[in-house]
Amino acid sequence: MTPLFAEAVSVAGRADRLRSHLDHRGAPRSMIISAASNRRWLTGFTGSAGRVAVTPERTVLVTDGRYGDQARQQADAAGAHDLEVLVGTTLAEQRSLLISVVGAGAVAAEAAVMSHADWLSLGSELDLVAIDGAVESLRRTKDDAEIARIAAAANIASQALSEVGAMMVPGVTERDLRDELEYRMRRLGADGPSYETIVASGPEHAALPHARPTHRSFVEGDLIVIDVGALLDGYHSDMTRTYVVGDASPAQLEWFALVKASQAAGLAAVRPGASASDIDAACRSVFNDAGVGDLFVHGTGHGVGLDIHEDPFIGRAGRGELGVGDVVTVEPGLYRVGSGGIRIEDLVEVIDGGHRNFTALPKDDPCPPSPLTI
Repeated sequence: MTPLFAEAVSVAGRADRLRSHLDHRGAPRSMIISAASNRRWLTGFTGSAGRVAVTPERTVLVTDGRYGDQARQQADAAGAHDLEVLVGTTLAEQRSLLISVVGAGAVAAEAAVMSHADWLSLGSELDLVAIDGAVESLRRTKDDAEIARIAAAANIASQALSEVGAMMVPGVTERDLRDELEYRMRRLGADGPSYETIVASGPEHAALPHARPTHRSFVEGDLIVIDVGALLDGYHSDMTRTYVVGDASPAQLEWFALVKASQAAGLAAVRPGASASDIDAACRSVFNDAGVGDLFVHGTGHGVGLDIHEDPFIGRAGRGELGVGDVVTVEPGLYRVGSGGIRIEDLVEVIDGGHRNFTALPKDDPCPPSPLTI
């Protein structure tokens, strides 16, 4: 299949943005980056091993012999023409190369990511300073190429889910539906699922927000919670819809209406300058007013990009405000073991004056989507 995007996401200028950010924070002027997504964002390199050293004068990727040529090719395609790629055969050689690049003095490092062994080894030669969230804060604001990939990934997931509606009938298993859904996303151009697809059914499984698909077969009256996203050129999407096998009961319809109203309230609050905690509160207020606030047991949303869960996080303890270019989920739900669960989730971009919804799949009622016709 022809790739949906012929051009790589440009990383040109990102290392300079990190340098400016470190200066603004009063942090050390050199930094070692270990997190895979941060490494990719800075260099375009997608390999499984490597660390990036950013100094005032140089941007250097240190990796092993498997990835030297790949790293140079990917960096060039992504516009990181000033990236130096150094190859060390052993971990000891790679650490020595990093030390030689950053030199003496204080060096920022991702304490929450760097391995303990690396911290001890590099720290014996360098004055490591824990600086977490530096690259992540820059990654929050998505550029046009990133937005295009996230939007396309969201469209793939919506299309795939719309095609499997006919499978939400008695006798089909959670794993059957999961497998078909992921197969269809790949057929539509995805590199794979964004995460372990959730298909959770019935009074027990659907009550678990992160249930894993099992061999349980659907039965009449089941709630089915489907949480699915597509991975496309490194970027993720995220969506949840809830359906009923057969006719919904009055209690199920009541819950569905509450979750739909809660999600609408949260979406209405998404705009530049909105606080993460206020968006969460908008969703919870609907449930609290109905006396079921205790059944909403997780946060309201999170950022999405090169990671499926990234800043900003929307919840009771959420800090900071949304800004233009943030991409976030809004996903309230109600869960009770013995009854099941309902969650509705959309993925949106924060834009001037409000937000743009990437999730096109209808959410008006819990009836499974009709199969597409030609």
